Formats: sequence, C-alpha cells, structure tokens
Amino acid sequence: MDTKLLSCGIPASGLPESYVRPESERPRLSELLEYENVPVIDLGCEDKSHIVQQIYVACMNYGFFQVINHGVPKEAVERMLRVARDFFGLPEEEKMKLYSDDPRKTTRLSTSFNVKKEKVHNWRDYLRLHCHPLHKYVPEWPSNPPSFKETVSDYCVQVRELGFRLRELISESLGLQKDYINNVLGEQGQHMAVNYYPPCPEPGLTYGLPAHTDPNALTILLQDLQVAGLQVLKDGKWLAVNPHPEAFVVNIGDQLQALSNGRYKSVWHRAIVNSDKARMSIASFFCPQDHALISPAKPLTEEGCGAVYRDFTYAEYYDTFWSRNLDQEHCLELFKN
Repeated sequence: MDTKLLSCGIPASGLPESYVRPESERPRLSELLEYENVPVIDLGCEDKSHIVQQIYVACMNYGFFQVINHGVPKEAVERMLRVARDFFGLPEEEKMKLYSDDPRKTTRLSTSFNVKKEKVHNWRDYLRLHCHPLHKYVPEWPSNPPSFKETVSDYCVQVRELGFRLRELISESLGLQKDYINNVLGEQGQHMAVNYYPPCPEPGLTYGLPAHTDPNALTILLQDLQVAGLQVLKDGKWLAVNPHPEAFVVNIGDQLQALSNGRYKSVWHRAIVNSDKARMSIASFFCPQDHALISPAKPLTEEGCGAVYRDFTYAEYYDTFWSRNLDQEHCLELFKN
C-alpha cells in the first residue's frame, strides 16, 4: 500500500491481500438477517419505572438497545455528522498531520484497529479523540474544518449528559442505588471514534470491524442513517441493526458486565462494509477513571453465586485489551475468578 489511510484513495479494482479474511471468518453477506425486535426505549416516557424495566429486559437479553427522545438536540447531531464528513473529505496532506498508530496518543487519526499487531486489516479509517475534560484535549483536535472544535465540543457535552442519565437508569435496573455505577466509575473518561468506512471493492471478503465487545463501560453510537453496517450477535446469529431515525444505539461494555456480575452482557458486534457507498458512524465511549476498582456489586454476588470476576483496575484492563487482537477471545475471560 502506498498510503496509510483508506480515505486517501486506494484503487478499487480489487481488495488488497492484507484485508482479505480467511474463508471461515468472512461475513457471509448472503445469509444476513435483519434484527426485527431491536429494543427501542423512549426516554421521554413519563413512567420512569417502565423505562427502568425496559432497560433491564434489554440489558439481560440483548446487551444493547436504542433510545429515542434522548435529549440530544437534532441540530447537534446533524452538525456532528456534517463536520465528520467534512474532515474525511480533507486533502491527504491535511489529514496525515494527525496520523499515528500509537494507541496511547489522545488525538490521532489511524486505520484498521491495531496495525502494529493484527495480521489482517479492517476496512476502516478513524479519528480517535479524548473528550473529557474538554479544556485539556480540545487544543489537540483538528483546526480544519474550522467549525470542528466547536461542533464536536457541543456534541460531546450533550452526549456526556445522556451517558450519566443512562448509567443511573442501568443502576436502578439492577436494583442498585441510581448513583452506584457512576460512583464506582469515578471521574469518567470520554473518548470518541469517528469512523469512516469507504466503499469497498469486495465487501464479502473483509470487515469494517470484526466481532468484538467494547472494553469501556458504556458506548453511545450515532449511526449513519443512509448506510447500514452494524451487526450484533444474538443466539448465535449475526443480525443487522438498521438505523432508527433520531435514535442512538447504546452498548453495554465489558466494565458493566463485570459490575453486574455477568447479568448484563457486553454485546458482541461488528461492522460490515458496502461496495457502493461510504458509511460514517460516531461512537462515544464512557470509561472508568484509570484507578477505578472494578468488581461485581456486592448485592449481586449473594444468593450463592459469588463473584464471577476478580477485582481489577480499569488501567489494567485497558492495557490488556490493547495488547491483543480485536477478534481474539473476550478479554473479560482473563479476569474471571
């Protein structure tokens, strides 16, 4: 490859060999099924107990759900998507100023997942941003497009408020005090991945992202309404989660699986690519502070089941996650008692 970024232009005559998955690991697009019963939760409902019950069912049985009437203004969402597209449309030399394959960098543009370690690459470019506290990280962010810093800052603040509210509802759905999860996670970090999946010449041979769970606590995903690509694993089958107008997808991450003592499952998900259209998605990740001690909530270890997971810090978990390939066994398995 002459370029490090797909968005800088790779000839579309055929898929480069470094992206081709072994036959047994390919997405089998002809067998794809649509997810017909995706949980959609209306956060504008006046009956809070009904919302909490819906979240309980979704987290127990699915590991994810979608939310509508979530309080994030439609205009903020539209501006975020627009500035993301504008960024990936910049000239190559402008984007490459931010390129890095070092996962420790707090602002970086990169490709695939972990190009230093993986054997097969993924058909994705992404801009990774640390987002909290804003005053610390915004100076590192791109200055081009000119509206980038202001637009993304506003979006980050809005989505952070939604994240706190969701974690309170998830706490209550587990029978815990509403502040329990937020208190355990501490001064939570917030990261963003602005994902760009270019048109792919042979989408049946590769992934945008292969099957994985998220290492953080909670993910709030903004999907491209025009191009589907998200799939989740349910009962051994990969099902397409089509974009829902004005909704966010909310994923349970590994830290909430551990805190819930395994009651709530960190959902396995992946992204496929499209031969005709580019796709955008914007994932906001909410993470415990590095020294937060993650352990199953004591009320959930009673009734003879004990603690499924040992105590660990988030820093320990995150280092372990980034030392592996994305499509290896679930990282949380390494932290079981």
